[in-house]
Amino acid sequence: MATKTRAAVLVEHGKPLAVEEIVLQDPQGPEVLVEHFASGICHSQLHHIHSPAARTPSLLGHEGTGVVVKVGNEVTHIKEGDHCMVTWVPRDINMDSPALPPTSYEFRGEERTAGVNTWSEQALINEQLVVPLTKDVETAATAIVGCATVTGVGAVMGSAKVQPGQSVAVIGVGGVGINVIAGAKIAGANPIIAVDLADDKLTFAKAFGATHTVNASETDAVEAIRELTGGGADYAFDAIGGPITTPQILAAVRSGRTGAGRGGTAVVVGIPMEPVVLPPEAFPGAEKHLIGSIGGSSHPAVDYPQYIDWFQKGELPLDKMITTIYDGLDKINEGVRALEAGEIRGRSIMVYK
Repeated sequence: MATKTRAAVLVEHGKPLAVEEIVLQDPQGPEVLVEHFASGICHSQLHHIHSPAARTPSLLGHEGTGVVVKVGNEVTHIKEGDHCMVTWVPRDINMDSPALPPTSYEFRGEERTAGVNTWSEQALINEQLVVPLTKDVETAATAIVGCATVTGVGAVMGSAKVQPGQSVAVIGVGGVGINVIAGAKIAGANPIIAVDLADDKLTFAKAFGATHTVNASETDAVEAIRELTGGGADYAFDAIGGPITTPQILAAVRSGRTGAGRGGTAVVVGIPMEPVVLPPEAFPGAEKHLIGSIGGSSHPAVDYPQYIDWFQKGELPLDKMITTIYDGLDKINEGVRALEAGEIRGRSIMVYK
């Protein structure tokens, strides 16, 4: 049986998204039909919208919440009527697992394929990207768990494994950066240094655990971090992924000493779009670590319930991270414009119902 719904479709790079009808068939095998409650609006989607390499037409959005409408006959972890989180991070795979098969949809009379998508009123999604959510949990705030939280908090807990008392610096305190800060606070890090170019974002970061702030438009961020940490941070996170910020986090972590111990760890969380030149003094003499973190090395079946538990206990204030709420899919192009213009202080979401 076919389901008609609406979605935001990338038809032409750099142009407004087309909010149009798509057609979905009943879920087969490992597929789940989800009706969305809410979706986050992630900065990484701007890269997709503008990249000539991105396929058109395509569906967008990769963090959200919803209710399960139907499931395929291979789905066992969730059932019709359950609430869920939608994410781009597979729920339960290993290094030898095959790539997830795409789902399909019909757009303008032609059949297309898609991966995860949440900028749609309903979506057909592989069961690996659907995580149960108990019905007592608020569905708007938790719409950002599937990307902003798993990327930010996950980088602290899963990729870096920050320990109590270790020092943390975060460059770029947008929607992902404030999740890094929140994760560092839960981990017991001290100090937690927020770095950005906008004073309002730095002030906002204090609400999530930043103990110090540095405006990089006024101060040398690397020198400020070194001064605040007595020589360099144990961990520095780049939530932007730029040719300036990645060398900065590597320069900002402490140096090691041959025979005495290794240096600090620089963690790239943002998505680089340009080549990066690294400071030569970092290797090999300073014995520093440079790692990437995508999805925080997370296991959603285990980690997402932990994020929800922290949220319900008030330790992970997801609701306070959301600063802009758009009413429905028709506002998606305004949401994209505002995000691109730097007008979103924390995270923005769309609420469908």
